[in-house]
Amino acid sequence: MDHWIDTPDALAERLSGAPATRALALDTEFIRERTYFPRLALVQLALPDAILLIDPVALPEAPALVGLLGDATVEKRMHSASEDIEALRHHYGALPSPLFDTQIAAAMCGLGMGLSYQKLVANLLGVELEKGETRSDWLARPLSESQRHYAAEDVRHLDAAAELLRGRLERLGRLDWHAQDCARLLRATTTSDDPHPHLALRSAQRLDPEAQARLCRLLLWRERQARAQDRPRRWLLENDLAIDLAARLPAQRGEYEARLDAHPKAPRRLRGELWQELIRPLEDGERDIPLATEPAPALRSRVKRLQQAVAKIAGELDLPEPLLANRASLEALAQTPDRWPAMLEGWRASLLQAPLRAALD
Repeated sequence: MDHWIDTPDALAERLSGAPATRALALDTEFIRERTYFPRLALVQLALPDAILLIDPVALPEAPALVGLLGDATVEKRMHSASEDIEALRHHYGALPSPLFDTQIAAAMCGLGMGLSYQKLVANLLGVELEKGETRSDWLARPLSESQRHYAAEDVRHLDAAAELLRGRLERLGRLDWHAQDCARLLRATTTSDDPHPHLALRSAQRLDPEAQARLCRLLLWRERQARAQDRPRRWLLENDLAIDLAARLPAQRGEYEARLDAHPKAPRRLRGELWQELIRPLEDGERDIPLATEPAPALRSRVKRLQQAVAKIAGELDLPEPLLANRASLEALAQTPDRWPAMLEGWRASLLQAPLRAALD
């Protein structure tokens, strides 16, 4: 049975015995189509005797829940938790630690990369879940019976699935691998901002160094504005427009306005600020940035050798190749062989360092 919780007293009463439980299943519903930060709309928590549907709209502060999220003696079991973690951190300033992510566990058990919760529950427990409320308006009040049922189902079977996966990880000797990746997932929500966002845009490779520096500045400006106004980045400045402005610096304000008018999704309110960012002379520190470049044939050859080495090890261990090493990490290693990528630290380094160094040599 599920219980709707929208008062501090009801929440504190229900959670009073939770710390005595070794592990709890947890999920959230959030909306972020019109905002930069996810808007937390619901927190689902499975206790041994009940499922709580906690209303964060009515409970902007929830000390009992925040305390439980940070309780190091209670494992929080979640599925594909990265965005849920972000929503909880933004709303309550708390992280669900320690974390057991069942999607990561499923990949390490050879069940496939990015397995959905529905497929996980069907695979492990033979239970078929409905998908009807996936795109629902979770900020609507009151929630419909269908919404409440869907939300409760998201945690009803999570504990049982996590128990089975924990057993498999233990038999495979991969519990520590899983703990490392879950800890990394939690750390990722508190890491500093990317100082070089232009590197993520493949079309930046065709820009000269001066234009790439301007593009980097525009994207950093967009990030600050998006956070300050809590609006999606694309609402403030589309990637293709940012690249066009950086590549072809307007000679005067009139030309700038005309080019923005010709773009269907050009900014309206922030045109003046964007113009000032665009025409302000570049400083030496802004020019001293890594450049996005088209991989040379020799680099592509090195990356291919690294991928082949990873594929061999992944096959032997029955692991998805992207879980073992993603392409970005291999490209970074191919470009700077003397610097081991941070994404390949920990358990991955013990498996990969020797064979990848050999592949590079």
